Amino acid sequence: MTATSAEVLTAMPARERVGRLTTGRLFVRRSLLHSIRDVDALIISIALPVMLMLLFVYVFGGAIEPGGRYVDYVVPGIILLCAGFGGSSTAVGVAQDMTTGVIDRFRTMPIRSNAVITGHVVASLARNLVATAVVVVVALVVGFRPSADLLAWSAAIILISLWILAITWLFAALGLVARSVEAAGNYGFALLFLPYLSSAFVPTDTMPSGLRWIADHQPITPLIESIRGLLLDTELGTAPYWAVGWCLLIMVAAMLWARYLFRSRSAAR
Repeated sequence: MTATSAEVLTAMPARERVGRLTTGRLFVRRSLLHSIRDVDALIISIALPVMLMLLFVYVFGGAIEPGGRYVDYVVPGIILLCAGFGGSSTAVGVAQDMTTGVIDRFRTMPIRSNAVITGHVVASLARNLVATAVVVVVALVVGFRPSADLLAWSAAIILISLWILAITWLFAALGLVARSVEAAGNYGFALLFLPYLSSAFVPTDTMPSGLRWIADHQPITPLIESIRGLLLDTELGTAPYWAVGWCLLIMVAAMLWARYLFRSRSAAR
C-alpha cells in the first residue's frame, strides 16, 4: 500500500519541509522588523546624506559652480552616498548575528540558516530605496530640477537598486569577515570614502593626473555619470555599460564570497 502525501511529508526530515522561499521570507521579515525598531540607525542613514547635500550645495556650491546649479550636479553622487550609508549597517547586522550565537540557534531549526544573509540584503534594499526617495524629495525642495521622463526615471531606479544590491552583498561579506561588531563598522566606514574619489562632487578632470586615473576607472564614477545622464539628459556614452558590469561583478563576487565565509565560519563552530 502506498503512503499518502501527508504521511510522506511527515516522514521527511524537517529541514526538507521548509522551502528556500519560505525561509527567505522569514528572514527578510526579521531584518525589516529590526530596521523598523532601530529608528536611530534609520534616521542617521537618511540624515547624513541630506546634511552632506545641504553642506555641498549651500557652503561649497557657490565656489564650485557660481551659476547656482551645483545641486543638479551633486545629487546623483549623494544618492549613491546614501546607498553606502544604508548598506554599511548590513555589515554590522551580519556581524551581530555571527557573534551573538543566534546563527547557532538557527542551525538547530528546520530552516536554511544561510538565508539570514539574504534577509539582511533584501531588507537593506527596501530601507535604502526609502532613504533614497527621501533624499530626492529634499533635493527637489532645495532646487534639484531633473529633466528625465518616466523611462529615464525607471532606468535610474533600476541602476540604483542594482548598486544597492551589489554594495550590500559586499557589506554582508565584510560582516562575515569581521570578528566583532566594531570591526564590521570600521570596514563599512572605509568603503564610504569611495564616492569622494569619483565624479560625485567635482569633475574628474579637475583632479591631479594620478587621482584622475583612479577616479575614472573605479566603479562609482560610471554609476554616477549614468544616473546623472538619465536624470539630467546629458551624454551617457558607455557609462551605463560599465556601471551595470561593475554592479554585476561586485554582486556575484560578493555573493560567492559571503556564501564561502558563512559556510567556513559555521563549520568552525
